[in-house]
Amino acid sequence: MSLKRQLFVASLLMLLIPWAGLQFVLELDDALRQQARLQLQAQAGRLAEAAGDMIIGKPVIGPDEPAIYVEPLTGGLNLDGYDADWPGYDQENQSWSGQGRTGSDAGEPTLTWQAISDRRYLYLFIRISQRKPVYFNPGSPEQPHDRLRMWLEPPSGTLGPDAKPRSWLLRTPAPGQLYGLDESTMQPDYRVSSFMHGTVEGWQLELKMPMPADRSRLGFAALWGNEPSAGVATSTNPLPVLVSRNQALERQFEPRLNEGQRVRLVEPAGWVIASQQFASAAPTPDFDTLSPLQVTEQISLNALRALVRFYQPEPTTIENGSSRIAIGAIPEEGLVRHEDDSVWLLTTRKVFGGRTLILEQSLDQLLTLSGSTLGSVIARSTLIIVALTLVLLGYASWLSWRITRLQRAVSASIDEDGRITGKVPDSGTKDELGQLQQHFSQMVDRLHGYNRYLESFSRRLSHELKTPVAVVRSSLENLSHSDSEEERRQYIERATSATERLRQILHGMSEAARLEQSLDHADKEPFDLAEVAGAATGAYQALDSSHQIRYAGPEAGCPITGSPELMVQLLDKLVDNARDFTPEDGLIEVGLEATPEGLCLSVFNQGSKLPEDASTDIFSPFVSMRDGQEQGHLGQGLLIVSLIADYHGARVEARNRFQGGIDGVSFRVIIPAIHS
Repeated sequence: MSLKRQLFVASLLMLLIPWAGLQFVLELDDALRQQARLQLQAQAGRLAEAAGDMIIGKPVIGPDEPAIYVEPLTGGLNLDGYDADWPGYDQENQSWSGQGRTGSDAGEPTLTWQAISDRRYLYLFIRISQRKPVYFNPGSPEQPHDRLRMWLEPPSGTLGPDAKPRSWLLRTPAPGQLYGLDESTMQPDYRVSSFMHGTVEGWQLELKMPMPADRSRLGFAALWGNEPSAGVATSTNPLPVLVSRNQALERQFEPRLNEGQRVRLVEPAGWVIASQQFASAAPTPDFDTLSPLQVTEQISLNALRALVRFYQPEPTTIENGSSRIAIGAIPEEGLVRHEDDSVWLLTTRKVFGGRTLILEQSLDQLLTLSGSTLGSVIARSTLIIVALTLVLLGYASWLSWRITRLQRAVSASIDEDGRITGKVPDSGTKDELGQLQQHFSQMVDRLHGYNRYLESFSRRLSHELKTPVAVVRSSLENLSHSDSEEERRQYIERATSATERLRQILHGMSEAARLEQSLDHADKEPFDLAEVAGAATGAYQALDSSHQIRYAGPEAGCPITGSPELMVQLLDKLVDNARDFTPEDGLIEVGLEATPEGLCLSVFNQGSKLPEDASTDIFSPFVSMRDGQEQGHLGQGLLIVSLIADYHGARVEARNRFQGGIDGVSFRVIIPAIHS
């Protein structure tokens, strides 16, 4: 196979890079989902426990119990009898989706309503369809007219003036503002303010009143005529319970959520009594400002997300209402798909009273963590691979031409009998192939000279062997015929000295090697470095009376994790090194102190200083600074000190120091706080 084809095949193999990246993304996505599932279950348990503590004693709303759901009001609201500023209002269809509805669609009047609250006031929007309004005639009160009756029952256990049930009557002689009449006194209650207007299909009323206590019951009926049954009403026995979001509980949820998570607490009837979400902060890219490469990256990332979703388990599609959820359609845990086609990881927990806590994690957030960077890498690597393939094909053609030319030049320099008949021309290029041509040229010249050398090789070999053979022979003869013990002793001392030197070299090398091997199997244990340093210093002074060896540091209270035997060996090497440079009766001080960096173990010796030239690393093997004392010192001691310090996560340094009025050298072993 030609070089061009080989490079083409090699470039195709680079396509394995994006394939391997895709496999990694799939594995990472699965691992993240499994990890997120476990974390979500634990987090849901904590949230359910916190929610249960806050709603103990709250009445539970059963599946068959009538209710009016009160949505939270986030903006302003103008009380004018029109619904354009109400949540959910559709400007195009001139309608809004009501929270409740009663009545028949088959030509009979129907009652729809929506309730919202800003925590201080309750707002109701009530619409009567398929019924033209008949206004109240003050001159003839008994004449049939359209009116609205409203009942309010406080929750059980309420004390004070608001503990009694109340009812209001709302009627007006003309469209506009009106106030509710307290039916117990038939006097206007100015706290219940409303506006009433006629519509094409009927009439509508917008009402404002003080927010009732939590779990109060509120009902209303639109009546006309004198018969009690003439009209439409909410449930009256029992009255619907007011269900609103527990904002205190939502505030408890907010700091406990992670990015891309949503939690909801649902009554057994499906009403959402708490909802909180931590939206993802990932910005949406503006494609008008992106470069072609960035557009390609976004396309690749979207394709990557599609592939990841293709390999994911099929999620369960659920309806995601803002006020009410069908609990029976919600799985206990797993992947779910919302109406906007977003995929979430869901888990549920039971809360006090049969309520359900639903915690969800957006999979887009997980995929952003795992796929954004890799998607960019895959997109760029694909473009680069295509460009590299084209470049490699062109380069292979040029390279193949140069190799063919070199092959012809080499073949022309040697004949069929192997004789050098010419020279390989030098190359003007400075790359490896040009250097190879130059090496071929030099090789041909050397082979030509070597051929000439081989002709005189036998003569030169004979001449060169005569002298060393004669020297060895004469030396052995002189040794065997030596009569004096002095001469024999000199020969033996020379051999013994060389052998001892070789033994020391081998011992020094094997000691460092054995230490490196022992560090791999050494066990670390907690011990007090102060006790070890103090005991070792006392032993040094007892064994060496020619120097002043003392310990300066605490007696205890310096715990570290490591090997006390190795730390004693480190002190042995440092103190032994200090004795070689300390004059007789000189000071050697072993110190231990706590610094911001950690524990600092030091050995200071009085005597000569380190050279100012820092080009030589004294902790490297076979380095010795003993002027005139190199015999027997291989420079392995400080290497062993460095190895033991590395084992304990420490660093070792040496510097000249003026301490206590004495010049000398200080070796410091600094053990970081994480190991002490």
